[in-house]
Amino acid sequence: MAEPAASEIFAQGALSGQVALVTGGGTNLGKAAAAELLRCGARVVIAGRRQEILRETAGELGCDWVAADIRESEESERLVAQTLARHGRLDFLLNNAGGQYFVPAEGITEKGWHAVQRLNVGGTYGMCEAAHRLAMQPAGAGSIVNVTVSPHHGMPAMAHTGAARAAVEALTRELAVRWQADGIAVSAVAIGRFATESLRKYPAELWQRAAESVPLQRLGEMREYGWLVALLATPAGHAFCGSVITLDGALDNWNGPWPPRDLMRDGEVPTESRQPAGPGG
Repeated sequence: MAEPAASEIFAQGALSGQVALVTGGGTNLGKAAAAELLRCGARVVIAGRRQEILRETAGELGCDWVAADIRESEESERLVAQTLARHGRLDFLLNNAGGQYFVPAEGITEKGWHAVQRLNVGGTYGMCEAAHRLAMQPAGAGSIVNVTVSPHHGMPAMAHTGAARAAVEALTRELAVRWQADGIAVSAVAIGRFATESLRKYPAELWQRAAESVPLQRLGEMREYGWLVALLATPAGHAFCGSVITLDGALDNWNGPWPPRDLMRDGEVPTESRQPAGPGG
């Protein structure tokens, strides 16, 4: 099996000796994060529900895998326990697994609402609790990163996941306070719109306009997500304990290109004329 390529930005062996567990690691952003953790020297376990996807990705990346459904608390415990049995430790947990579907708020069914909450909130909490109790608290060290979404000022046709991810951010801040005495850092990454295969499962009208809605005027690259995750897995990640780090091309600050076209005058944003200050200020 070929050795992973060197990281583009991190020193060789930056995470050497560390063991990382990535839920939802078989595809898209989870796969990109697992790949970067491997490039930095970590031993990586990817997890998900689909064995065939996990097996294929693990073979491609050169990592370990465990199939598990994190919506069930006993499955989360089994996932952490198997990681410990195989590798002897767990230093970093990326709660990347999550999901939602495109639907106007008035069209969300009770079943659909609970399904999204169960995976995004319940699954994330179950993994945090299992990692803390079985691995990190006994070791007196560890890092947990939860994945949420941006923008935070509302997500049309995604109200169910907006509510779920807000709950995860609140949970992140609470656990950061509770577990810091155990040597465990808990933080979150709020991701914007990335160029993933999953984005194209939504209606074309949505994903074709996604980049236009981002002030940076492009979709995020999956490697950029991997870089941030790897940073949070290093000792520097503890400085972000309790923080929600937004990686979204400024989507949280402004919707659409900046400066907006209808505010431009001769190619520039007009500036208000100011009178010189008098002697009194």
